[in-house]
Amino acid sequence: MAIAPFISSSKKMKPVNNLLREFYPDKNTGIPTIPQIMSSDPDDFTKLANALYDIGCGTVNWNIGCPFRMVVKKGRGAGMLCHPDRIESFLEKTMPALKPGLSIKLRLGLTYPDEVLQLIPIFNQYPLEELIIHPRTGVQMYAGDVDLDMFEQCLGLSKHRIVYNGDINSFEKWEMLTKRFGSIERWMIGRGLLGNPFLAEKIKFNTEKPYDEKIKIIRIFHDHLFDEYSKILYGPSHITNKMKEIWTYMGGFFENGEKIRKKINKTHHRDNYVDVVNKFFDELI
Repeated sequence: MAIAPFISSSKKMKPVNNLLREFYPDKNTGIPTIPQIMSSDPDDFTKLANALYDIGCGTVNWNIGCPFRMVVKKGRGAGMLCHPDRIESFLEKTMPALKPGLSIKLRLGLTYPDEVLQLIPIFNQYPLEELIIHPRTGVQMYAGDVDLDMFEQCLGLSKHRIVYNGDINSFEKWEMLTKRFGSIERWMIGRGLLGNPFLAEKIKFNTEKPYDEKIKIIRIFHDHLFDEYSKILYGPSHITNKMKEIWTYMGGFFENGEKIRKKINKTHHRDNYVDVVNKFFDELI
């Protein structure tokens, strides 16, 4: 199952908005995909969530965990975590009107990790699908350590299924977490999967492909992604900038990843980017 990048709700958004087309059933035939909505307005959220339900999405996710400053300044994402009254009011208004099921993605708090202790009792009042918890605060962003002790408290307090999210970047890290949290059955892997595209396969089947086969698969994935971006992105640098974001994480998979990242970051046009990447893969295979 996949959680899609978030959509921000807006009063100006129409149900046929182009953003919704990515969630039509024919667009996601390989894996069940749950839309993620960023919103602090219950009416806007409900309108968008129900529009997604009408095109075939049985569950939506409310993101109140995004830590980025511009999001927090608008009172969205992790900016809501220090306002339990707003969260309670939001759920009071949305839950009776929602067509799809609702899951919630959150952090422990905006500033303090114990902020979540005021939120769990609120969540327990509603028939939620699950809580996806990243055990950091919003101000931490992705720095510092995850707070596993506070996450464990959440497990003991919540009536809902809990999904663990955060720093699953190796098989060994996942094994450590499973030993500590034996009741957890669902895990969300984010940046760790970009850094090692074979991590989920290793976790699920405990198998390991030969390195040269992995390189071939990554190249196929890269080329397919590049082709798909080429269909929707325009301008000499738009697509290269998009691909650079991927290489920020994916480059870590390769032994000389830092070197290729630097070369890619110096490219500004599509043709130059293609030359650099093709040469890199050709030398590996």
